[in-house]
Amino acid sequence: MNVFLGVSASTGISIGKAFVIPEAVKRVIPQFPVSISQIEQEWSRFIKAKAKISGKIQKSLEEINNESKQDKIQRELLETYLLMLDDPVFLQEVKQNLEANPFNIEYILDVKTEEYANRLRISGNAYLTERAQDICDIFGRVLNELLNIHVFNINQVPDGAVIVGREMNPSDAIILSKRKIAGLVLTEGGTSSHVAILARNYGIPAVFGIEKITKEVHHGEKLIVDGTAGELITDPDAQTLSDYSEKIKIEQEHRAKILAFRDKPAQTKDGTRFSLMANIGTPEEAKMALEEGADGIGLFRTEFLFMQESVTTQLHNHAMSEEEQFEAYKSVLETMQGKPVTIRTLDAGGDKVIASIDRPDGVEKNPLMGLRAIRLTLNFPKLFKTQLRALYRASVYGNLKIMLPLITNVDQVVKTKELIAEVMEELDADGIPYNKDVPVGIMVETAAAGITADCFAKISDFFSIGTNDLTQYTIGVDRENQTIANLYNEFHLAVLRLIQHTIEAAEAENIPVSVCGEMAGKTDSVLVLAGMGIRTLSMGIHNIPYVKELLSSISITELQSISSKTLNNL
Repeated sequence: MNVFLGVSASTGISIGKAFVIPEAVKRVIPQFPVSISQIEQEWSRFIKAKAKISGKIQKSLEEINNESKQDKIQRELLETYLLMLDDPVFLQEVKQNLEANPFNIEYILDVKTEEYANRLRISGNAYLTERAQDICDIFGRVLNELLNIHVFNINQVPDGAVIVGREMNPSDAIILSKRKIAGLVLTEGGTSSHVAILARNYGIPAVFGIEKITKEVHHGEKLIVDGTAGELITDPDAQTLSDYSEKIKIEQEHRAKILAFRDKPAQTKDGTRFSLMANIGTPEEAKMALEEGADGIGLFRTEFLFMQESVTTQLHNHAMSEEEQFEAYKSVLETMQGKPVTIRTLDAGGDKVIASIDRPDGVEKNPLMGLRAIRLTLNFPKLFKTQLRALYRASVYGNLKIMLPLITNVDQVVKTKELIAEVMEELDADGIPYNKDVPVGIMVETAAAGITADCFAKISDFFSIGTNDLTQYTIGVDRENQTIANLYNEFHLAVLRLIQHTIEAAEAENIPVSVCGEMAGKTDSVLVLAGMGIRTLSMGIHNIPYVKELLSSISITELQSISSKTLNNL
């Protein structure tokens, strides 16, 4: 038995078997000449690798049950891949190239794939452009087979597993909502990273910051994850297992008592009412939010829809269509039965990478400060208008609010409203019904937005303070970086003063203001925010009954006193 100390990223205790995520391998294409006598051998290697990939795709096809629209999309994709693998024109060109230029087949295939894809890209036809990306994807798999690179598929993780790895991408973290994951243990990642936020949202104990943990843990080994203490115990003895099983039982009993607050209103002991909303990333979570007693959805992170699409189809360039988005937004609005639903427009970029035919890939030196969120969508209006059309079409099915992320200047709001006007004109022309009075607000998550909140309040229907990025950008600390995690402080006076200024600016223009960052669901920060005047908090689903219990035990006067002391604590 060994005990490893890390950092608590999500509280709770769990016991499960380790599923170790293998380290990613970067594909490097070798180039070396082969003799004339080796050409047939190289071609044979290619045919065998291609057949192996075809067999895997065929097996995936057999496992699809066609029950959902997603199943049909995946089937169409895989069938397209099979056709591409056996395209006689492409195969003939590869063989001719090999015979004319005797090099190893990996090099020949890589060159020919890129050449073929470029022909499709410059065709000017949107369909052919998408096929270019498909051909790179499918023959990339053949290259991996030739090079003996086995790409990890997150969908291989079984229910009840403790995921152990160096890091996890937010796109891979979608698995946390799709499987009954017991725990999460990583080397990389800050406690305010998106992966940590998702773990807390789904009530999954998580410990980060354990060096070289993938070398210390064996696949299938029994583990205890103590997310509250920030500990990982490997191969526990019988007594330790018994002790932690008892702790889990106590946790479950406490949870059962807390759940009694789900059906109660959120209010202080002296009767001041609050609205407690849920942060979600998928339509399925809306039902969970209702079950936990949410008063609405305060943040629907739409980027996770795009990420989920990529993970499900294993196609990293598939853009969600207007119809797919419309169905997702409509589902959430209908599920919430008239309760407010705030949907954030695409907040991609930075660590949340999506790709599509409407947004070309690009490498940035500093992505967190680069083309992300509102900057990205305004830069690719086709992508943005598709989402806006889907949102306005869905608006007739519930109480929709639209929220714009990472706003730093007024012009970004003005340009978005111009696009909205175009979308409205198009919907009118098509005879499609929509709500013309959907509130459009902004996230206050940069110092620029907080300092000039009085200007934004004049052109926004509401504010939602995103404390995660607000903290990151205000004090200059990358919240994904475990090395400097100790510097990430949501109670930094600069952050609190920006929040206070934002509240005052909203009150002056009589517009609603809420908090949707991680501070909204933490006990210590809820007390401060409530005392500052915040009455709407949006948090991880499982936090809602706990915050209700907390508020019921304290008065507004006490909250204001706590807030005052914090704001004056230099």
